[in-house]
Amino acid sequence: MNFNLNNYINKYTEAATLAFFRLAFGLMMVLSIIRFISYGWVEKLYIDPKFHFTFYGFEWVKPLGNYTYLLFFICGLSAFFVALGYKYRMAIIVFFFSFTYIELLDKTTYLNHYYFISIISFLLIFLPANASFSIDAFKNKNLVFQKIPSWNLDILKLMLGIVYFYAGLAKLNSDWLIDAMPLSIWLPGNANLPLIGSILEKTWAHYSFSWIGALYDLAIPFLLLYRRTRVFAFVLVVIFHILTRILFPIGMFPYIMIVSSLIFFDSSLHLLFFKKIASVLKFSAEYFENGKTKIQNYNGLYKTKVAFLMAFMAFQLAFPFRYLLYPQELFWTEEGYRFSWRVMLMEKAGYANFIITDSKTKNSFQVNNSQFLTTFQEKQMAFQPDFILEYAHYLHDYYSKQGVTNPEVRVESYVALNGRLSQPYINSKINLIQEYESFKHKTWILPFNDEIKGF
Repeated sequence: MNFNLNNYINKYTEAATLAFFRLAFGLMMVLSIIRFISYGWVEKLYIDPKFHFTFYGFEWVKPLGNYTYLLFFICGLSAFFVALGYKYRMAIIVFFFSFTYIELLDKTTYLNHYYFISIISFLLIFLPANASFSIDAFKNKNLVFQKIPSWNLDILKLMLGIVYFYAGLAKLNSDWLIDAMPLSIWLPGNANLPLIGSILEKTWAHYSFSWIGALYDLAIPFLLLYRRTRVFAFVLVVIFHILTRILFPIGMFPYIMIVSSLIFFDSSLHLLFFKKIASVLKFSAEYFENGKTKIQNYNGLYKTKVAFLMAFMAFQLAFPFRYLLYPQELFWTEEGYRFSWRVMLMEKAGYANFIITDSKTKNSFQVNNSQFLTTFQEKQMAFQPDFILEYAHYLHDYYSKQGVTNPEVRVESYVALNGRLSQPYINSKINLIQEYESFKHKTWILPFNDEIKGF
């Protein structure tokens, strides 16, 4: 089959589908922000902690104290404007920056679906999601278009497909498929659930969930793309994500993926939805069905935008495989683990005892981690090397101010991975102050005394 890029760029589709995605995405983000605030997580995760773990290159992103609530308010309000399609372009830009800033505040709270939201909101900046069924279009007839270029929708479908398919590839490893890990550890913890609780302790259930989960992630993008299997695929999406929501504490992610998968359906579904809304709110849906097509002006700006988005998606396809550039086991070092759509593949627990040595007197003492870190931060720090390194430098700066001469910081640590016995994690002879964060391999991580085969 020959693919002609020019023909594809000149292909058009109904704008209502992108408008539906805008509305659904915006409302889901509003609910997410309300949920986050109502649970007291703003104070617990961003205001109360004395120290925050930062992402490499984004150390300048700092909490704003009580003004963090204002940041969340701006983020939630902009999401609401995105949903309505009111001052859309500015709203989605503000949402992208405010949401991403929040997610960069502390690496401890990193989740794949937060990264997914940042990417989707970034893409929406470049898409005409307010061309139909929006306040912007209702107030200005010149903005109303019934049809938009197909790639405006396909780029979102591709991003969803990457998330699912790469999550499936990541499950093709010996821990997941041969040992049913870590589900063998997690599922029995839900044995008290009604109806399904009793089977969650069975070994066959652990293997079934592992294998079906991998097959689901690998197949679902293609089943959603194919018209004849689309309804069946959506039923699977609903069942899969509701089940994961029951079994695991993964917040709004299941609902976001369920709603997002609706963009694979024919536009008649989205038009029907908007006509129902129009009848309730007493406005004419025909206003947006004006037959106009958003014909693109192939000027330099448009060509630059298309080229930029193509490069961005190529980056999304390649970036998750950066772990291949590092030696040692990925699950052990976690070098290249984040931002690669590896979802719930590890049960990892660690212990990290930091030793401070005065370089002049050679006197040493142990650090009480709970003096500086929350329970959640300490748990995450204990098995992630970049956390350990950043914390070591923080301790150096802190104890320097306390009068310790050029403090040396070493760590005695043990980590258990996917049911294996604990083993030493970091070379305890290394003064971590002499090491710095970078994209290079961390040679002070001790070797993993086992092998995990696969992706």
